[in-house]
Amino acid sequence: MFKELNPLLHSELRLAIMSILLGVEEADFVFIREQTGATAGNLSVQIDKLQKAGYIEVEKGFRGKMPRTVCRITRTGIDAFEEYVEALKGYIQPK
Repeated sequence: MFKELNPLLHSELRLAIMSILLGVEEADFVFIREQTGATAGNLSVQIDKLQKAGYIEVEKGFRGKMPRTVCRITRTGIDAFEEYVEALKGYIQPK
């Protein structure tokens, strides 16, 4: 009757990260932290989970002498997000 919701995306912070990345080509860690209001530690853990699932790519480097982490959503991540939204619609508009 109801489709199972993807538990990885059903987390408020992970869902927010994915939503942000859907709307941009890439986003750095500081931008995502500011947009979500998450702590650096929690955000780091959630980004790692999304990366391990193949939903996002993470590139670590430097801008000048400052470390910089950049995230991009992958095709797998886009597909998972779209499936999640479709499953969620079934809860909002049951048939």
